[in-house]
Amino acid sequence: MNVNAYIKSLVLYGKKQGLLEKDDMIYARNQLLERLHLDEYVEPEETELILTGDGEAAGDSLETILKGLCDYAVQAGLLQDDTVTQRDLFDTKLMNCLMPRPCEVIRRFDGLCDGTAEGAEAATDYFYKLSRDSDYIRRYRVKKDLRWKTETPYGALDITINLSKPEKDPRDIAAAKMMKQSGYPKCLLCIDNVGYAGRSNHPARDNHRIIPLVLDGEDWGFQYSPYVYYNEHCIVFNQKHVPMKISDATFRRLFDFVQRFPHYILGSNADLPIVGGSILTHDHFQGGNYAFPMAKAGIEQKFEVPDGFEGVWAGIVKWPLSVLRISGMDPEKICRLASKVLAAWRVYTDEAAFVLAETDGEPHNTITPIARCRDGVYELDLVLRNNITTEEHPMGVYHPHAKLHHIKKENIGLIEVMGLAVLPARLKAEMADLEALILKAESTEAAVAAVRADAALSKHADWTAEWLPEAAAKGLADAAHLGETIRQEIGKVFCEVLEDAGVYKCTKEGRAAFARFLATVGFEAK
Repeated sequence: MNVNAYIKSLVLYGKKQGLLEKDDMIYARNQLLERLHLDEYVEPEETELILTGDGEAAGDSLETILKGLCDYAVQAGLLQDDTVTQRDLFDTKLMNCLMPRPCEVIRRFDGLCDGTAEGAEAATDYFYKLSRDSDYIRRYRVKKDLRWKTETPYGALDITINLSKPEKDPRDIAAAKMMKQSGYPKCLLCIDNVGYAGRSNHPARDNHRIIPLVLDGEDWGFQYSPYVYYNEHCIVFNQKHVPMKISDATFRRLFDFVQRFPHYILGSNADLPIVGGSILTHDHFQGGNYAFPMAKAGIEQKFEVPDGFEGVWAGIVKWPLSVLRISGMDPEKICRLASKVLAAWRVYTDEAAFVLAETDGEPHNTITPIARCRDGVYELDLVLRNNITTEEHPMGVYHPHAKLHHIKKENIGLIEVMGLAVLPARLKAEMADLEALILKAESTEAAVAAVRADAALSKHADWTAEWLPEAAAKGLADAAHLGETIRQEIGKVFCEVLEDAGVYKCTKEGRAAFARFLATVGFEAK
Protein backbone atom coordinates (compact mmCIF):
# COMPACT_ATOMS: atom_id res chain seq x y z
CA MET A 1 0.00 0.00 0.00
CA ASN A 2 1.36 3.47 -0.85
CA VAL A 3 1.94 6.10 1.84
CA ASN A 4 -0.83 8.34 0.48
CA ALA A 5 -3.37 5.61 1.24
CA TYR A 6 -2.18 5.40 4.82
CA ILE A 7 -2.35 9.19 5.15
CA LYS A 8 -5.91 9.34 3.85
CA SER A 9 -6.91 6.34 6.00
CA LEU A 10 -5.64 8.14 9.12
CA VAL A 11 -7.50 11.34 8.22
CA LEU A 12 -10.70 9.36 7.64
CA TYR A 13 -10.15 7.62 10.99
CA GLY A 14 -9.92 11.03 12.66
CA LYS A 15 -13.13 12.17 10.98
CA LYS A 16 -15.07 9.01 11.91
CA GLN A 17 -13.92 9.12 15.55
CA GLY A 18 -14.82 12.79 15.95
CA LEU A 19 -11.27 14.06 16.25
CA LEU A 20 -11.69 16.05 13.04
CA GLU A 21 -14.52 17.90 11.37
CA LYS A 22 -14.89 18.02 7.61
CA ASP A 23 -13.20 21.42 7.39
CA ASP A 24 -10.16 20.07 9.30
CA MET A 25 -9.36 17.23 6.92
CA ILE A 26 -7.13 19.02 4.38
CA TYR A 27 -5.27 20.77 7.20
CA ALA A 28 -4.68 17.45 8.98
CA ARG A 29 -3.48 15.83 5.74
CA ASN A 30 -0.94 18.60 5.18
CA GLN A 31 0.28 18.34 8.75
CA LEU A 32 0.86 14.64 8.23
CA LEU A 33 2.77 15.33 4.99
CA GLU A 34 5.07 17.68 6.89
CA ARG A 35 5.73 15.08 9.64
CA LEU A 36 6.55 12.52 6.91
CA HIS A 37 8.83 14.97 5.04
CA LEU A 38 6.63 14.79 1.95
CA ASP A 39 5.93 17.69 -0.41
CA GLU A 40 3.21 16.12 -2.52
CA TYR A 41 0.04 14.09 -2.10
CA VAL A 42 -1.66 11.91 -4.72
CA GLU A 43 -5.22 10.84 -4.06
CA PRO A 44 -5.24 7.05 -3.57
CA GLU A 45 -7.77 4.58 -4.91
CA GLU A 46 -10.66 3.78 -2.59
CA THR A 47 -9.71 0.11 -2.69
CA GLU A 48 -6.33 0.96 -1.14
CA LEU A 49 -7.79 2.50 2.03
CA ILE A 50 -7.99 0.92 5.47
CA LEU A 51 -11.50 1.55 6.69
CA THR A 52 -11.98 2.23 10.39
CA GLY A 53 -13.93 -0.46 12.19
CA ASP A 54 -16.67 0.17 14.71
CA GLY A 55 -16.29 0.07 18.49
CA GLU A 56 -13.19 -1.74 19.74
CA ALA A 57 -12.27 -2.63 16.15
CA ALA A 58 -11.37 1.04 15.62
CA GLY A 59 -8.23 0.48 17.69
CA ASP A 60 -7.19 -2.41 15.46
CA SER A 61 -7.67 -0.28 12.35
CA LEU A 62 -5.57 2.49 13.88
CA GLU A 63 -2.78 0.06 14.77
CA THR A 64 -2.61 -1.10 11.14
CA ILE A 65 -2.58 2.47 9.78
CA LEU A 66 0.12 3.68 12.17
CA LYS A 67 2.26 0.61 11.52
CA GLY A 68 2.13 1.35 7.79
CA LEU A 69 3.15 4.97 8.34
CA CYS A 70 5.96 3.96 10.71
CA ASP A 71 7.18 1.36 8.19
CA TYR A 72 7.38 4.17 5.64
CA ALA A 73 9.25 6.37 8.12
CA VAL A 74 11.80 3.60 8.73
CA GLN A 75 12.36 3.14 4.98
CA ALA A 76 12.71 6.90 4.54
CA GLY A 77 15.26 7.16 7.33
CA LEU A 78 13.03 9.32 9.54
CA LEU A 79 13.53 7.16 12.66
CA GLN A 80 16.76 6.91 14.63
CA ASP A 81 16.26 3.14 15.02
CA ASP A 82 13.48 0.72 14.16
CA THR A 83 12.42 0.10 17.79
CA VAL A 84 9.10 0.26 19.65
CA THR A 85 10.21 3.40 21.48
CA GLN A 86 11.20 5.24 18.29
CA ARG A 87 7.98 4.17 16.57
CA ASP A 88 5.96 5.36 19.58
CA LEU A 89 7.72 8.73 19.52
CA PHE A 90 6.99 9.08 15.82
CA ASP A 91 3.41 7.85 15.60
CA THR A 92 2.41 10.07 18.53
CA LYS A 93 3.53 13.06 16.46
CA LEU A 94 1.30 11.80 13.65
CA MET A 95 -1.70 11.49 15.99
CA ASN A 96 -1.20 15.03 17.21
CA CYS A 97 -2.01 16.18 13.67
CA LEU A 98 -5.59 15.06 14.38
CA MET A 99 -5.86 16.44 17.91
CA PRO A 100 -7.84 19.44 19.17
CA ARG A 101 -5.89 22.05 21.12
CA PRO A 102 -5.95 21.75 24.92
CA CYS A 103 -8.29 24.73 25.33
CA GLU A 104 -10.83 23.12 22.98
CA VAL A 105 -10.81 19.90 24.99
CA ILE A 106 -11.23 21.78 28.25
CA ARG A 107 -14.04 23.91 26.83
CA ARG A 108 -15.90 20.83 25.56
CA PHE A 109 -15.43 18.99 28.87
CA ASP A 110 -16.60 21.94 30.97
CA GLY A 111 -19.57 22.47 28.68
CA LEU A 112 -20.74 18.90 29.28
CA CYS A 113 -19.99 19.02 33.01
CA ASP A 114 -23.02 21.12 33.96
CA GLY A 115 -23.13 20.40 37.70
CA THR A 116 -25.35 17.32 37.43
CA ALA A 117 -24.35 13.68 37.83
CA GLU A 118 -25.47 13.05 34.24
CA GLY A 119 -23.36 15.95 33.00
CA ALA A 120 -20.31 14.73 34.90
CA GLU A 121 -20.67 11.28 33.35
CA ALA A 122 -21.11 12.75 29.86
CA ALA A 123 -17.94 14.81 30.35
CA THR A 124 -15.82 11.86 31.44
CA ASP A 125 -17.29 9.71 28.64
CA TYR A 126 -16.14 12.35 26.14
CA PHE A 127 -12.67 12.68 27.65
CA TYR A 128 -12.12 8.93 27.97
CA LYS A 129 -13.18 8.36 24.36
CA LEU A 130 -10.82 11.12 23.24
CA SER A 131 -7.94 9.56 25.19
CA ARG A 132 -8.57 6.22 23.47
CA ASP A 133 -9.27 7.53 19.97
CA SER A 134 -6.16 9.73 20.07
CA ASP A 135 -4.02 6.64 20.79
CA TYR A 136 -2.87 8.16 24.09
CA ILE A 137 -4.40 4.95 25.45
CA ARG A 138 -3.16 2.30 23.02
CA ARG A 139 -6.18 -0.01 22.97
CA TYR A 140 -4.48 -2.66 20.87
CA ARG A 141 -1.86 -3.09 23.62
CA VAL A 142 -4.18 -2.85 26.60
CA LYS A 143 -6.36 -5.67 25.27
CA LYS A 144 -3.35 -8.01 25.47
CA ASP A 145 -3.40 -7.84 29.27
CA LEU A 146 -4.44 -11.11 30.92
CA ARG A 147 -7.33 -10.85 33.38
CA TRP A 148 -9.20 -13.29 35.63
CA LYS A 149 -10.85 -13.55 39.03
CA THR A 150 -10.00 -15.76 41.99
CA GLU A 151 -12.44 -16.52 44.79
CA THR A 152 -11.04 -16.04 48.31
CA PRO A 153 -12.45 -15.77 51.85
CA TYR A 154 -12.64 -12.01 51.21
CA GLY A 155 -14.56 -12.25 47.95
CA ALA A 156 -13.37 -12.44 44.36
CA LEU A 157 -10.01 -10.76 43.70
CA ASP A 158 -9.12 -9.28 40.30
CA ILE A 159 -5.88 -10.62 38.84
CA THR A 160 -4.10 -9.05 35.87
CA ILE A 161 -0.79 -9.64 34.14
CA ASN A 162 0.12 -6.33 32.59
CA LEU A 163 1.36 -6.52 29.01
CA SER A 164 0.59 -2.92 27.99
CA LYS A 165 4.03 -1.47 28.64
CA PRO A 166 6.41 -2.50 25.86
CA GLU A 167 9.79 -3.79 26.99
CA LYS A 168 12.74 -1.55 26.29
CA ASP A 169 14.90 -2.43 23.30
CA PRO A 170 18.65 -2.52 24.14
CA ARG A 171 19.18 0.13 21.47
CA ASP A 172 16.77 2.47 23.26
CA ILE A 173 18.48 1.82 26.59
CA ALA A 174 21.85 2.64 25.03
CA ALA A 175 20.45 5.79 23.40
CA ALA A 176 18.95 6.95 26.70
CA LYS A 177 22.31 6.54 28.45
CA MET A 178 23.99 8.71 25.82
CA MET A 179 21.42 11.48 26.12
CA LYS A 180 22.06 14.58 28.20
CA GLN A 181 20.07 14.23 31.41
CA SER A 182 17.04 16.50 31.39
CA GLY A 183 14.96 17.83 34.25
CA TYR A 184 12.07 18.73 31.97
CA PRO A 185 9.43 17.59 32.53
CA LYS A 186 10.40 16.85 36.13
CA CYS A 187 8.37 13.61 36.13
CA LEU A 188 5.72 11.72 34.18
CA LEU A 189 2.91 13.38 36.15
CA CYS A 190 3.89 17.02 35.66
CA ILE A 191 1.54 19.24 33.70
CA ASP A 192 4.49 20.08 31.44
CA ASN A 193 3.93 16.72 29.72
CA VAL A 194 0.97 18.13 27.77
CA GLY A 195 2.06 18.14 24.14
CA TYR A 196 5.66 17.13 24.96
CA ALA A 197 7.38 15.33 22.08
CA GLY A 198 9.24 12.88 24.29
CA ARG A 199 12.70 11.35 23.92
CA SER A 200 14.36 7.94 24.29
CA ASN A 201 14.00 8.05 28.09
CA HIS A 202 10.67 9.88 28.28
CA PRO A 203 7.44 8.84 26.51
CA ALA A 204 5.90 11.00 23.82
CA ARG A 205 2.94 13.05 25.00
CA ASP A 206 2.09 15.10 21.87
CA ASN A 207 -1.47 13.71 22.04
CA HIS A 208 -1.81 14.14 25.82
CA ARG A 209 -4.52 16.43 27.19
CA ILE A 210 -5.54 17.25 30.77
CA ILE A 211 -8.55 18.86 32.42
CA PRO A 212 -7.74 21.49 35.10
CA LEU A 213 -9.60 21.12 38.39
CA VAL A 214 -9.69 23.05 41.66
CA LEU A 215 -9.57 20.75 44.69
CA ASP A 216 -9.65 22.26 48.17
CA GLY A 217 -8.69 25.63 46.68
CA GLU A 218 -5.63 24.33 44.79
CA ASP A 219 -4.97 23.73 41.09
CA TRP A 220 -4.96 20.06 40.11
CA GLY A 221 -5.19 18.20 36.81
CA PHE A 222 -7.31 15.28 35.60
CA GLN A 223 -6.11 12.76 33.01
CA TYR A 224 -6.33 9.07 32.21
CA SER A 225 -3.60 6.51 32.68
CA PRO A 226 -2.21 5.39 29.32
CA TYR A 227 -2.11 1.82 30.68
CA VAL A 228 -5.69 1.66 32.08
CA TYR A 229 -5.36 -1.17 34.60
CA TYR A 230 -9.17 -1.00 34.98
CA ASN A 231 -12.16 0.81 33.46
CA GLU A 232 -11.59 4.55 33.04
CA HIS A 233 -8.42 4.46 35.14
CA CYS A 234 -7.78 8.13 35.85
CA ILE A 235 -5.01 10.11 37.53
CA VAL A 236 -5.63 13.37 39.39
CA PHE A 237 -2.41 15.27 40.06
CA ASN A 238 -1.23 18.45 41.77
CA GLN A 239 -0.23 21.02 39.15
CA LYS A 240 2.82 21.75 41.32
CA HIS A 241 5.63 19.20 41.52
CA VAL A 242 5.31 18.51 45.24
CA PRO A 243 5.83 15.17 47.04
CA MET A 244 3.08 12.82 48.18
CA LYS A 245 1.64 13.79 51.55
CA ILE A 246 -1.38 12.30 53.31
CA SER A 247 -2.96 15.09 55.34
CA ASP A 248 -6.32 16.58 56.31
CA ALA A 249 -6.33 18.29 52.91
CA THR A 250 -6.04 14.90 51.18
CA PHE A 251 -9.47 13.86 52.45
CA ARG A 252 -11.06 17.16 51.43
CA ARG A 253 -9.57 16.92 47.94
CA LEU A 254 -10.79 13.37 47.47
CA PHE A 255 -14.35 14.36 48.33
CA ASP A 256 -14.20 17.56 46.27
CA PHE A 257 -13.57 15.29 43.30
CA VAL A 258 -16.08 12.58 44.22
CA GLN A 259 -18.82 15.16 44.80
CA ARG A 260 -18.19 16.54 41.33
CA PHE A 261 -17.84 13.08 39.71
CA PRO A 262 -19.97 10.77 41.85
CA HIS A 263 -19.67 7.87 39.39
CA TYR A 264 -15.89 7.72 40.04
CA ILE A 265 -13.93 6.53 43.04
CA LEU A 266 -10.69 8.30 43.99
CA GLY A 267 -7.90 7.25 46.31
CA SER A 268 -4.32 8.03 47.20
CA ASN A 269 -1.24 5.94 47.60
CA ALA A 270 0.43 6.18 50.98
CA ASP A 271 3.20 8.74 51.37
CA LEU A 272 6.00 6.53 52.69
CA PRO A 273 8.42 4.17 50.88
CA ILE A 274 7.57 0.45 50.70
CA VAL A 275 3.85 1.01 51.35
CA GLY A 276 3.54 3.86 48.83
CA GLY A 277 3.27 3.79 45.06
CA SER A 278 6.00 4.00 42.43
CA ILE A 279 5.96 7.82 42.31
CA LEU A 280 6.35 9.49 45.70
CA THR A 281 7.83 12.71 44.34
CA HIS A 282 4.59 14.10 42.87
CA ASP A 283 1.33 14.34 44.82
CA HIS A 284 -1.42 12.52 42.94
CA PHE A 285 -4.50 10.33 43.24
CA GLN A 286 -5.89 7.48 41.15
CA GLY A 287 -9.50 6.55 40.51
CA GLY A 288 -12.01 5.61 37.88
CA ASN A 289 -15.35 4.06 37.06
CA TYR A 290 -14.76 0.64 38.56
CA ALA A 291 -16.11 -1.42 41.46
CA PHE A 292 -13.02 -2.81 43.18
CA PRO A 293 -13.21 -5.97 45.27
CA MET A 294 -12.55 -4.03 48.48
CA ALA A 295 -15.57 -1.81 47.82
CA LYS A 296 -17.73 -4.95 47.61
CA ALA A 297 -16.43 -6.28 50.95
CA GLY A 298 -18.84 -5.89 53.86
CA ILE A 299 -18.40 -4.59 57.38
CA GLU A 300 -17.10 -7.23 59.77
CA GLN A 301 -17.49 -5.25 63.00
CA LYS A 302 -19.40 -2.01 63.56
CA PHE A 303 -18.21 0.76 65.88
CA GLU A 304 -19.83 3.70 67.62
CA VAL A 305 -18.19 6.91 66.43
CA PRO A 306 -16.75 9.53 68.81
CA ASP A 307 -18.98 12.33 70.13
CA GLY A 308 -19.60 15.16 67.70
CA PHE A 309 -19.89 12.93 64.65
CA GLU A 310 -23.58 12.06 64.71
CA GLY A 311 -24.83 10.77 61.35
CA VAL A 312 -21.52 9.06 60.60
CA TRP A 313 -21.10 5.26 60.69
CA ALA A 314 -17.90 3.26 61.00
CA GLY A 315 -16.72 -0.32 60.91
CA ILE A 316 -13.84 -2.66 60.19
CA VAL A 317 -14.06 -4.08 56.66
CA LYS A 318 -13.75 -7.84 56.07
CA TRP A 319 -10.53 -7.49 54.12
CA PRO A 320 -6.96 -8.84 54.41
CA LEU A 321 -5.57 -5.36 54.97
CA SER A 322 -6.59 -3.26 57.98
CA VAL A 323 -9.46 -1.09 56.71
CA LEU A 324 -11.72 1.28 58.65
CA ARG A 325 -14.75 2.38 56.60
CA ILE A 326 -16.36 5.69 57.55
CA SER A 327 -19.64 6.59 55.85
CA GLY A 328 -22.42 9.15 56.02
CA MET A 329 -24.28 11.87 54.16
CA ASP A 330 -21.92 14.72 55.15
CA PRO A 331 -18.43 14.58 53.58
CA GLU A 332 -17.20 17.39 55.85
CA LYS A 333 -17.89 15.31 58.97
CA ILE A 334 -16.27 12.26 57.40
CA CYS A 335 -13.16 14.31 56.61
CA ARG A 336 -12.93 15.66 60.17
CA LEU A 337 -13.22 12.17 61.65
CA ALA A 338 -10.65 10.83 59.17
CA SER A 339 -8.27 13.57 60.29
CA LYS A 340 -8.60 12.38 63.88
CA VAL A 341 -7.82 8.80 62.80
CA LEU A 342 -4.79 9.94 60.75
CA ALA A 343 -3.37 12.08 63.57
CA ALA A 344 -3.76 9.23 66.06
CA TRP A 345 -2.28 6.60 63.72
CA ARG A 346 0.79 8.69 62.84
CA VAL A 347 1.99 8.52 66.49
CA TYR A 348 0.47 5.22 67.58
CA THR A 349 2.67 2.46 68.99
CA ASP A 350 1.57 -0.97 70.19
CA GLU A 351 4.63 -3.14 70.72
CA ALA A 352 2.51 -6.20 71.47
CA ALA A 353 1.08 -5.97 67.93
CA PHE A 354 4.44 -4.92 66.46
CA VAL A 355 3.15 -1.49 65.50
CA LEU A 356 5.90 1.10 65.96
CA ALA A 357 5.20 4.70 64.99
CA GLU A 358 8.90 5.36 64.46
CA THR A 359 12.37 3.95 64.93
CA ASP A 360 15.44 6.18 65.18
CA GLY A 361 13.30 9.13 64.13
CA GLU A 362 12.03 7.47 60.96
CA PRO A 363 8.20 7.50 60.77
CA HIS A 364 6.43 4.25 59.87
CA ASN A 365 2.66 4.82 60.14
CA THR A 366 0.56 6.24 57.31
CA ILE A 367 -2.77 5.68 55.58
CA THR A 368 -4.02 4.75 52.10
CA PRO A 369 -7.42 6.52 51.73
CA ILE A 370 -10.15 5.77 49.16
CA ALA A 371 -13.31 7.89 48.70
CA ARG A 372 -16.51 6.97 46.89
CA CYS A 373 -20.21 7.80 46.72
CA ARG A 374 -22.57 4.84 46.77
CA ASP A 375 -26.34 5.36 46.38
CA GLY A 376 -26.03 8.89 47.72
CA VAL A 377 -23.96 7.84 50.75
CA TYR A 378 -20.33 8.96 50.97
CA GLU A 379 -17.69 6.45 52.07
CA LEU A 380 -14.05 6.81 53.01
CA ASP A 381 -11.93 3.68 53.45
CA LEU A 382 -8.84 4.29 55.60
CA VAL A 383 -6.26 1.53 55.13
CA LEU A 384 -3.71 1.52 57.94
CA ARG A 385 -0.14 1.07 56.66
CA ASN A 386 3.25 0.60 58.32
CA ASN A 387 6.61 0.36 56.52
CA ILE A 388 8.86 -0.98 59.28
CA THR A 389 11.61 -3.41 58.22
CA THR A 390 13.52 -6.11 60.13
CA GLU A 391 16.43 -8.43 59.42
CA GLU A 392 13.93 -11.19 58.69
CA HIS A 393 11.88 -8.95 56.40
CA PRO A 394 14.28 -6.34 54.97
CA MET A 395 11.77 -5.24 52.32
CA GLY A 396 9.06 -4.67 54.93
CA VAL A 397 7.23 -6.58 57.64
CA TYR A 398 3.89 -5.51 56.09
CA HIS A 399 5.01 -6.17 52.53
CA PRO A 400 4.88 -9.39 50.48
CA HIS A 401 7.17 -11.84 52.25
CA ALA A 402 10.09 -13.46 50.44
CA LYS A 403 8.31 -16.76 49.69
CA LEU A 404 5.80 -14.85 47.54
CA HIS A 405 8.33 -12.81 45.55
CA HIS A 406 8.33 -15.32 42.69
CA ILE A 407 4.88 -13.93 41.88
CA LYS A 408 4.85 -10.43 43.39
CA LYS A 409 7.63 -8.50 45.13
CA GLU A 410 6.76 -4.91 44.14
CA ASN A 411 5.15 -2.41 46.52
CA ILE A 412 1.51 -2.96 47.39
CA GLY A 413 0.09 0.36 46.30
CA LEU A 414 -3.41 1.76 46.03
CA ILE A 415 -4.62 -0.47 43.19
CA GLU A 416 -3.46 -3.70 44.83
CA VAL A 417 -4.80 -2.55 48.21
CA MET A 418 -8.26 -2.39 46.64
CA GLY A 419 -7.98 -5.98 45.40
CA LEU A 420 -6.63 -5.74 41.86
CA ALA A 421 -3.30 -7.47 41.27
CA VAL A 422 -1.01 -5.87 38.69
CA LEU A 423 1.48 -8.66 38.08
CA PRO A 424 4.68 -8.48 36.00
CA ALA A 425 4.64 -9.38 32.31
CA ARG A 426 7.30 -12.10 32.84
CA LEU A 427 4.61 -14.33 34.37
CA LYS A 428 2.87 -14.91 31.04
CA ALA A 429 5.83 -16.80 29.57
CA GLU A 430 6.81 -18.38 32.88
CA MET A 431 3.34 -19.83 33.45
CA ALA A 432 3.18 -21.19 29.89
CA ASP A 433 6.58 -22.83 30.36
CA LEU A 434 5.56 -24.17 33.77
CA GLU A 435 2.42 -25.71 32.29
CA ALA A 436 4.38 -27.36 29.49
CA LEU A 437 6.96 -28.74 31.91
CA ILE A 438 4.33 -30.25 34.20
CA LEU A 439 2.41 -31.84 31.33
CA LYS A 440 5.57 -33.49 30.03
CA ALA A 441 6.44 -35.04 33.41
CA GLU A 442 5.38 -38.59 34.26
CA SER A 443 4.49 -37.77 37.89
CA THR A 444 4.02 -34.81 40.20
CA GLU A 445 7.37 -35.58 41.83
CA ALA A 446 9.08 -35.58 38.45
CA ALA A 447 7.31 -32.34 37.53
CA VAL A 448 8.50 -30.55 40.68
CA ALA A 449 12.02 -31.87 40.12
CA ALA A 450 11.97 -30.58 36.53
CA VAL A 451 10.78 -27.16 37.68
CA ARG A 452 13.51 -27.06 40.32
CA ALA A 453 16.14 -27.90 37.71
CA ASP A 454 14.99 -25.21 35.28
CA ALA A 455 17.01 -21.99 35.68
CA ALA A 456 14.14 -19.68 34.76
CA LEU A 457 11.41 -21.56 36.65
CA SER A 458 13.21 -22.80 39.76
CA LYS A 459 11.87 -19.87 41.79
CA HIS A 460 8.39 -21.42 41.35
CA ALA A 461 9.43 -24.91 42.53
CA ASP A 462 8.45 -24.74 46.22
CA TRP A 463 5.13 -23.15 45.29
CA THR A 464 4.45 -25.79 42.64
CA ALA A 465 5.17 -28.53 45.17
CA GLU A 466 2.51 -27.04 47.47
CA TRP A 467 -0.44 -27.18 45.08
CA LEU A 468 0.38 -29.66 42.32
CA PRO A 469 -0.20 -32.96 44.22
CA GLU A 470 -3.68 -31.96 45.34
CA ALA A 471 -4.56 -30.56 41.90
CA ALA A 472 -3.41 -33.82 40.28
CA ALA A 473 -5.46 -35.88 42.74
CA LYS A 474 -8.55 -33.85 41.80
CA GLY A 475 -7.92 -34.23 38.08
CA LEU A 476 -7.08 -30.53 37.68
CA ALA A 477 -3.51 -30.95 36.42
CA ASP A 478 -4.24 -32.36 32.97
CA ALA A 479 -4.06 -30.48 29.66
CA ALA A 480 -7.71 -29.45 29.89
CA HIS A 481 -7.45 -27.87 33.34
CA LEU A 482 -3.83 -27.04 34.20
CA GLY A 483 -3.74 -23.54 32.75
CA GLU A 484 -6.77 -22.47 34.79
CA THR A 485 -5.39 -24.25 37.88
CA ILE A 486 -2.15 -22.25 37.63
CA ARG A 487 -4.09 -19.00 37.24
CA GLN A 488 -6.18 -19.73 40.32
CA GLU A 489 -3.08 -20.63 42.34
CA ILE A 490 -1.55 -17.28 41.33
CA GLY A 491 -4.71 -15.60 42.60
CA LYS A 492 -4.33 -17.39 45.93
CA VAL A 493 -0.75 -16.10 46.18
CA PHE A 494 -2.03 -12.56 45.67
CA CYS A 495 -4.46 -13.11 48.53
CA GLU A 496 -1.47 -14.07 50.72
CA VAL A 497 0.32 -10.94 49.49
CA LEU A 498 -2.54 -8.80 50.77
CA GLU A 499 -2.59 -10.67 54.07
CA ASP A 500 1.13 -9.98 54.50
CA ALA A 501 0.44 -6.28 53.88
CA GLY A 502 -2.20 -6.14 56.60
CA VAL A 503 -0.94 -4.52 59.81
CA TYR A 504 -3.63 -6.23 61.89
CA LYS A 505 -4.23 -9.81 60.81
CA CYS A 506 -7.69 -11.30 60.36
CA THR A 507 -7.47 -13.24 63.61
CA LYS A 508 -9.06 -12.81 67.02
CA GLU A 509 -5.82 -11.28 68.30
CA GLY A 510 -5.43 -9.05 65.24
CA ARG A 511 -8.96 -7.69 65.47
CA ALA A 512 -8.52 -7.04 69.21
CA ALA A 513 -5.36 -5.05 68.47
CA PHE A 514 -7.19 -3.10 65.74
CA ALA A 515 -9.95 -2.25 68.23
CA ARG A 516 -7.33 -1.07 70.77
CA PHE A 517 -6.11 1.49 68.29
CA LEU A 518 -9.63 2.63 67.39
CA ALA A 519 -10.40 3.09 71.08
CA THR A 520 -7.66 5.72 71.29
CA VAL A 521 -9.61 7.79 68.76
CA GLY A 522 -12.90 7.33 70.63
CA PHE A 523 -14.48 4.46 68.68
CA GLU A 524 -16.36 1.85 70.68
CA ALA A 525 -17.23 -1.61 69.40
CA LYS A 526 -20.95 -2.28 69.12
